[in-house]
Formats: sequence, structure tokens, C-alpha cells
Amino acid sequence: MKIVISLGGSIISPDDINFIKIGEHLKKISKEVDLYIVTGGGKTAREYIKAARKLGASEEFLDKIGIEATRLNALLVGSFFYKNFDIPLAIEDASEANPPVIMGGTTPGHSTDAVGAMLAREINADRFIIATDVDGIYDKDPKKNPNAKRYDSISIKKLRNMISDEWKKAGESFIIDGIACKIIEEVRIPTYVINGKNVESLENAIYGREFKGTRIEV
Repeated sequence: MKIVISLGGSIISPDDINFIKIGEHLKKISKEVDLYIVTGGGKTAREYIKAARKLGASEEFLDKIGIEATRLNALLVGSFFYKNFDIPLAIEDASEANPPVIMGGTTPGHSTDAVGAMLAREINADRFIIATDVDGIYDKDPKKNPNAKRYDSISIKKLRNMISDEWKKAGESFIIDGIACKIIEEVRIPTYVINGKNVESLENAIYGREFKGTRIEV
């Protein structure tokens, strides 16, 4: 079974004991499942992008900084699995590597969700899991709206109507981007959105069991 996980940068925190639990759990699961993990940049990316933007860097260059942050996080996550390793820098390299595979971003203009969707398409993955710090897709931002409603499931067509296909500025955070949605719809990849900090939900999603989150119906 091949599973691609887009592991949001908000999940990756070196000083968070829960992150250690997540990493150790994924290492255990990797002995039974072929895992392909794409890491986001999170706070590290945002801080560097913010500083470089003040210095007048172009959006493309800011994207490059963000990509380097995702790769730094990939090295950190990969340390759970390997004592020394190189992360793939392209989808083709990742698809040819022996799992578990851990990588970050690839090229400017592509979020790590989009990279994860591309990788899932390339390896014909059984499932694509988007692990963020929110337990699914909501009709409004649940961090700002306490009355926001979570979707247990949502059609990919409805989701695409809610999300712009255009790439936003470097460092911006959103639950899933338009490029990833387009690939999910085209390839009909079974996709789940979960709170990656919930180890039980993460495991259940990996194995296709009931979980707390949102199923994207394709």
C-alpha cells in the first residue's frame, strides 16, 4: 500500500513532544506501509520569507526561500527514519526512491500540497493525506469563526469552487491549494484532510479506517 502524506509545517516543531510521538509513530507504520512524506515549511518558512520581503526580495525568490525551509523540515523528519540520507529534490527522484521517502518542496509556484498530489499521481498512490493543524475542511476559518462547520466529506467540485486556482504569495497558509485540487480531481486520488497532531486520526487515515476529518469525494 502506497500512502502520500503532505505533512504541514505546523506539525513539525523540534521542541514539541507531540511531534516526537508523531515521528516515532510514522516510523513504526513505515514498516508495514510504503510512506511518501512531503513536508511543509511552517513557521520557519514564514519568518525567513517575512524578513526577505522587507529586504525587497521578489516573490519567486521568496518561494525559493520557502522551499529551502521545507527541505530543512524534511531533513528533520527524515532523521526519524535514517541516520544519514539525501532528500529527493524532484518528483521523479522521489518516485524512484525506496520508501520511506521524505522530501520538501520542488519548484517555485507549487505548494507542498501540490507536490504531494503530483507525487501521489506519479506513484499511483492508494491514498493522499493532508495533515495540517486543523481537523478537516470547514466552511469558514475555524481559527477565526467559532461557529464554523466542518465537512465530514466534500466533493472535489464543491471544494474547487471554494478555492482559487491561482497561486498566492509565498508564505501564505491555506488548507489546500487549487493546483492540488485540480490534480486530485483529474486523477481521482482518494484524499483525506486531518489534524496531523492527532496520532489516532493520522493512523486511521493511513489505514483507511474511520477518522476525524474530511474526505474529499472524487
